[in-house]
Amino acid sequence: MSTSRTIGIIAGNGVYPATFIEAARRKSPGVKLVVAAFENETNPELQKTVDAWEWLRVGQLGKLIKHFKREGATEAIMVGQIAPKNLFDLRPDLRTLMLLARVKERNAETLFGAIGDELAKDGITLLPATTFLEDLLPEPGPVCGPVLKKRQLEDAAFGFRMAKESSRLDIGQTVVVRHGTVLAVEAFEGTNACIRRGGELGRGREVLLAKVSKPNQDFRFDVPVVGPHTIETCVEAGVKAIVIEARRTLLLERATVERLCKEREVSIHAME
Repeated sequence: MSTSRTIGIIAGNGVYPATFIEAARRKSPGVKLVVAAFENETNPELQKTVDAWEWLRVGQLGKLIKHFKREGATEAIMVGQIAPKNLFDLRPDLRTLMLLARVKERNAETLFGAIGDELAKDGITLLPATTFLEDLLPEPGPVCGPVLKKRQLEDAAFGFRMAKESSRLDIGQTVVVRHGTVLAVEAFEGTNACIRRGGELGRGREVLLAKVSKPNQDFRFDVPVVGPHTIETCVEAGVKAIVIEARRTLLLERATVERLCKEREVSIHAME
């Protein structure tokens, strides 16, 4: 059955936008997909798979909203990485400047939340970033790779608790642990740098990565993601196990992740 649904896609880099587009076509036949693409961020090859496309400079919120309204979008979704610090670096337009003037704390939650509010003013609802991708949210238990042993499960539970506390304090959502000791905590440097630092400190022996969501996380624009690059970074750093939050973490390119985990003996386990 066809539908007149029109969704605006705020598309960053990586495979996330392509994954969403494929899932939307499969699960909502007839959907019209309208992309707001960012220069030096969005893969131009995606233009072949959607119905409308507009190139934007970072910071052109007014142009983005006009593009969506012109194409009839009443819903929008944010998919792919666009660092908050880059969103407003480059010649912000008037609407962006007005938004910034109202935001007291400029972090991911406040900035993206403010964008959602601006979209709503023009009748555009910001969808959860997991829309159409629910099958990529693992259930509790072993996900792929070797099943964790008792000692690893204890470390997984410990790492999960520490990551939850770190995320509650809005420091970071990822920690690296070994035998009940926190080796590294993610902050502004990002997940991959945290993995490398933790792996180096743990010397690659029984090192575990824990990645969780924030309490009351807004899933419209901030979803924990694990993909092939995460696995490759863990392998390079000597991290042999990853614990994620069940039903709240996207496993992008799942078939590739499962293959890499099997080949490189990296475990992924979901907890709640």
